[in-house]
Amino acid sequence: MSSTAKTNFRHVDHLWDEKKVPADPVGQLLIRSNWLGADLRLTNYAGGNTSVKAREKDPLTGADVDVLWVKGSGGDLGTMKREGLASLYLDKVHALEKLYRGIEHEDEMVGYLPHCTFNLNPRAASIDTPLHAFLPYTHIDHLHPDAVIAIATAADGEQVTRELYEGTVGWVPWQRPGFDLGLKLRACNAKTPRLRGIVLGGHGLFSWGKTARECYENTLELIETAAAHLEAKRKGKAVFGGVAIPSLDEEARRKQALRAMPILRGLTSIGGRTIGHFRDDAAVIEFAGSKDLARLAAAGTSCPDHFLRTKRTPLVLDLAPDADPLAKREQLTAAFAKYRDEYKAYYDRCKHPDSPPLRAPDPVVIVWPGVGLFAFAKDKATARVSAEFYVNAINVMRGAESLGGYRSISEQEAFDIEYWALEEAKLRRMPKEKSLSRRVAIVTGAGSGIGKAIAERFAREGACVVVGDLNAEAAGKAAESINAFAPEQAVSVKMDVSKAEDIEAAFAAGCLAYGAVDLVVNNAGLSISKPLADTTEKDWDLQYDVMARGSFLVSRTAARCFEAQALGGDILYVVSKNALVAGPNNVAYGSVKAAQLHQARLLAAELGPQGIRVNTINPDAVVRGSGIFQTGWGADRAKTYGIKEEDLPQFYAKRTLLNQEILPEDIAAAAFVLVGGELSKSTGMIVPVDGGLAAAFAR
Repeated sequence: MSSTAKTNFRHVDHLWDEKKVPADPVGQLLIRSNWLGADLRLTNYAGGNTSVKAREKDPLTGADVDVLWVKGSGGDLGTMKREGLASLYLDKVHALEKLYRGIEHEDEMVGYLPHCTFNLNPRAASIDTPLHAFLPYTHIDHLHPDAVIAIATAADGEQVTRELYEGTVGWVPWQRPGFDLGLKLRACNAKTPRLRGIVLGGHGLFSWGKTARECYENTLELIETAAAHLEAKRKGKAVFGGVAIPSLDEEARRKQALRAMPILRGLTSIGGRTIGHFRDDAAVIEFAGSKDLARLAAAGTSCPDHFLRTKRTPLVLDLAPDADPLAKREQLTAAFAKYRDEYKAYYDRCKHPDSPPLRAPDPVVIVWPGVGLFAFAKDKATARVSAEFYVNAINVMRGAESLGGYRSISEQEAFDIEYWALEEAKLRRMPKEKSLSRRVAIVTGAGSGIGKAIAERFAREGACVVVGDLNAEAAGKAAESINAFAPEQAVSVKMDVSKAEDIEAAFAAGCLAYGAVDLVVNNAGLSISKPLADTTEKDWDLQYDVMARGSFLVSRTAARCFEAQALGGDILYVVSKNALVAGPNNVAYGSVKAAQLHQARLLAAELGPQGIRVNTINPDAVVRGSGIFQTGWGADRAKTYGIKEEDLPQFYAKRTLLNQEILPEDIAAAAFVLVGGELSKSTGMIVPVDGGLAAAFAR
């Protein structure tokens, strides 16, 4: 086995750094796994697995025993830590062969793996565990590199493998992962002792080494060799048969994606709302506009990790790149209906008497020639990963086509993976979704105070959030804090709600990032406390521009977005008790709040037939964390009431029926109650969060 210098790798990244490598075998396994998983060319997210066989002290006997440490079920190589590893007594895994009753009883072997657990490790072992156990090597990698899968799916992939690696890499035809495949790998290796690896037909690569570094570099060398071979084969050839539909320029593609996202999201949400992701990078555009698109898309993906997340085939839109998706809604609706019918027919053709029930038949991946690729799933991370997987599939098809033709696994084999009882069990173990999962919210004035609290609460309840604020830095920090506990669930925009172009940009950010918008919170505001005689026209106009005009513009844009996706929606107005109660020295603020309140009532009446609910929260005296109180309003109110500014929270609390200080989190709790699903048949409501002010009672 060679020791290739870092500079010799052109298609993969050599990240090995001896100074960062731990001395213990398990630590070496983890860092090797993280370096391999960091490169999507080597393996897809959560795909592949790695292992090491190490000597450990048996916690019961104190004797040295051989332990197989292997990536556990559901983990990701790039981010895996020690708790992501399963550990098994190697001799017990080998002993399972005595219990094996043949391939027709394959699935029962998974139930025996927990009996092999070393040291009560709670991490479940994956279906690929026997494949690592039965190969007689200390360090093993199993990856899904695009370049190797391209060879594995080529019409003459076995011959290419034999010639390219000069007999040092074996070939095992396609077979579903499991105990029997582990036995076949062992048999393949036993035939040729000098093997460096094995290609699994239609699936991926196994490779190994005596040391962690030798295994790592052997893996890279095998992938580099495959990638270089494909590059040479593609040279001078038209990719995917050449261009059939020229791509729009980048700006035009984004505009089209923005127009399409809410409509496509609505059409993919028959079985439940989805979150979207859009890609228009070079690989996608090359494939989407090609002459071979229809043929290759219909052929289906091959690697199980691909089609488990993308479905076997995408929906290809028969739509000109410059078409108006809204004007083509009827055509799109028919295309989705046809896809669902074809998916149901696929299920009926391939199902077994004990197959799990039909799952949602909507497409996951949608290809629009000349524009790009859309993916829709239950959350942002899953949608993004689904798009990544289909790009992996595109790369595989490109490579296989250069070798004489792409061959997917059969429809029945694909079905048997997709509706495998073990996969179904994994889906049933998934945690229950949160109340606002699959929902997208825009919150204005969300850089601080009430708006920030609402954005954070929505994200904790599962929503994706567009954090809008006039202060771009504050919006960015708020989104960053959300992503720290809810990765990928927040984006930020600079948003002056008095400017229609800022509002359009905010909704565009929500649509491009997540597919559309479901919840809108009109929270942005300011207050100028002055007697009537001192209130200027500028004071008056500013407050009306931000709160009356601003909430109108935001709500109008929201209604148009809701109409496009046809899923209804929620609009919340954060108003004030001042909308109902007259107070001194705030004629502009009090009257604009009254205008907001009635605006919400009017919209509730108008938009209700479209399934759009409009409700109002009336807070009072939210001092702590409030942007308004920190910009002079607090000092003005304290002066009006003849108290110190620091005494305002208690002053306001004592005048309430409950003697309670009101916090931003209290308003956020009310906002969640209004949109969380328990009040789905209520609209036009006014919910006071003021500690109890009789003068502010709505009735």
